[in-house]
Amino acid sequence: MTTRAILDGVVLAETDRVVSLEGNSYFPPDSINWEHLVETDVTSRCFWKGKASYFDTVIDGHTHESVGWTYHTPSRAASDIAEHVAFWNEVRIESSQ
Repeated sequence: MTTRAILDGVVLAETDRVVSLEGNSYFPPDSINWEHLVETDVTSRCFWKGKASYFDTVIDGHTHESVGWTYHTPSRAASDIAEHVAFWNEVRIESSQ
């Protein structure tokens, strides 16, 4: 099954190897269309996954702030999502056969 992350008609990520965790789809780094993501200085901390870093997306000159996040060095318990990117509700996640 292929899973895509789409915002404003642009595919931000596409893979058949998504990792599902806590209701979020985490896309592996090689599935991300990095030309659309810009890492920011925004961070947060999850008590069990660790420190998250956020990405803005620029599409057709419009910036969508903090639409995605990653754990560069997650805790051992969350090691399956290291460097993977998940997206907020603004980004449509769709799956197809």
